[in-house]
Amino acid sequence: MGLGLGLSPLAQAQSFGLCERHQAVSAGDQDLILRFTATVMRELDRSGSSTALVSRAGTDLRRFGIRYSHAGLALKDNPEGAWAVRQLYYVCDESRPRLFDQGLAAFLLAGQATGTAYVSIVTMPGFKDTQLRDRALDKPTALNLLGAHYSANAYAYGLRYQNCNQWVAEMLAAAWDDTDARAQAADSRRYERAQAQRWLQTQSYEPAQVQVGSHGLMFIGQWVPLLHVDDHPLDDLYALRMRVSLPDSLQGFMRQQVPSAQRVELCLKDRRIVVHRGWTPLGDECEPGSPGDEVQRLD
Repeated sequence: MGLGLGLSPLAQAQSFGLCERHQAVSAGDQDLILRFTATVMRELDRSGSSTALVSRAGTDLRRFGIRYSHAGLALKDNPEGAWAVRQLYYVCDESRPRLFDQGLAAFLLAGQATGTAYVSIVTMPGFKDTQLRDRALDKPTALNLLGAHYSANAYAYGLRYQNCNQWVAEMLAAAWDDTDARAQAADSRRYERAQAQRWLQTQSYEPAQVQVGSHGLMFIGQWVPLLHVDDHPLDDLYALRMRVSLPDSLQGFMRQQVPSAQRVELCLKDRRIVVHRGWTPLGDECEPGSPGDEVQRLD
């Protein structure tokens, strides 16, 4: 197998969709995304929450039956703007992961990998929402949970690497782990990744089990810098599976922790927005499938 040989690390990563490519966007497409963003923001405001898990497509993972690849925390009181998304992002030009806040429109624009924009929103009422807001806005905690090394397929219960969704999972732990609340309040920087993962295990957090399907795909990390297998248990590698934090696993965990959590899924295709409420997924063609689904035409 010679995938990626002869390419620079940046070019290899781009060839597999692991680095965002900044392409020119027409004025018409910008207008559609801005109108889509207004609808998404309306749903966020309607929730009455101050924090939301927002998920979008980034890397095209449809071959694995995965729609959403990238998640972050949208914060109503984000200093960078209402509902800006705090997230981990791998900066290819710098070859390092960083945390940054991104406006909601830019976050959604980056999610049109398949030609159709999908976004999923999970919000919670009450104290859990407040805890998550306070932790997510606390920069020392957020930065202390940032891993030094990035891997798009990072093992969810390993410390060698981290992906964007794993940072969110560990932030949920930092917000809701009350086993050492007094010490955490005294020094938020002391809450570390290992502690977060121990708490996630006690709470039966289940990362997604991605069935890779072939040895060639399993060991592609030998050629692509942002994919690795050396952090995964051997039993998983032999079974051609990887346990990775993905948006669906985060959504399921939030529903487990807060049964009253609410989910809204929206999609944009062919100048039409569909708004679907509930935990069942929208179809791949962005068509309304339930009696309560709303359709907004952008004529």
